[in-house]
Amino acid sequence: MGTRLGTLIYSFILASWVILASGTQHYQESKELPLNIEEAHLETKKSKRATDFATDEQTGLFLPADSPEDSDVGPAGGDASDLPTCLLCVCLTGSVYCEEVDPDMTSVPALPKETAYLYARYNKIKKLSQKDFGDIVTLKRIDLTGNLISEIEDGAFSKLTLLEELTLAENQLVRLPMLPTKLTSFSANHNRLKTKGVKATAFKKLTKLRSLFLAHNELEAVPMIPESVRTLHIQNNNISTVNVDTFCKSNDTYYIRPNLNEIRMDGNPVILAQYPNSFTCLQSLPIGRYQ
Repeated sequence: MGTRLGTLIYSFILASWVILASGTQHYQESKELPLNIEEAHLETKKSKRATDFATDEQTGLFLPADSPEDSDVGPAGGDASDLPTCLLCVCLTGSVYCEEVDPDMTSVPALPKETAYLYARYNKIKKLSQKDFGDIVTLKRIDLTGNLISEIEDGAFSKLTLLEELTLAENQLVRLPMLPTKLTSFSANHNRLKTKGVKATAFKKLTKLRSLFLAHNELEAVPMIPESVRTLHIQNNNISTVNVDTFCKSNDTYYIRPNLNEIRMDGNPVILAQYPNSFTCLQSLPIGRYQ
């Protein structure tokens, strides 16, 4: 009896242990299943990204950075003329801004056909030729301040019939070319202009000219100033005399100049008080030395 009871107890314990072990294994497998599914999902996503990258690269939708073969910037140390204008400059509707361009800009760049305003200040442009603006008849304003321009071909501005403002300040000019007749403002301050390089009639046909700036040059005489001019800056030159007909008319003592109300002649060796008849037609006396 005792032996049977012991065997029964042993069998019961063994069966319980087997059932418990099976349940534990099932629990562990069910617990690990979501993890395996998540890992498989991540692997699928990685594989898809790799496939998409390859597809985009083949179709050109994705372009690797810093690819020297496809670069548009040209060789290091190259000249600005090797590059498209609107890559070097800021091109807006009708306006082109090329200021302090790097690499050095040594000539006027090819401009978009409908350019009205060009700002190419503080570069290293040395010369203006007929071809620079020949096709851009829409230009209304050109500013080339702070370049190295020492030569301008006579026909450089001949086709610019709409040009109103021209600035050539801070260059190395010794003479002026023929200027567009519709100019309202012209500046050649801080150049090397000499009297023989500026014809006496250089501005005669500019009947719409309002502002004329020729300060800080080497002029020895005042050129003929159109009656339309309101502001004349010709200070810091080498002017030593003033002709009666410079501003007034020697054959008309009643003539009053209607527009010219600001004349700067300071910084010249001329003593203005020695030429009283030269200013009788003016509404205000020039700024300069009187004794």
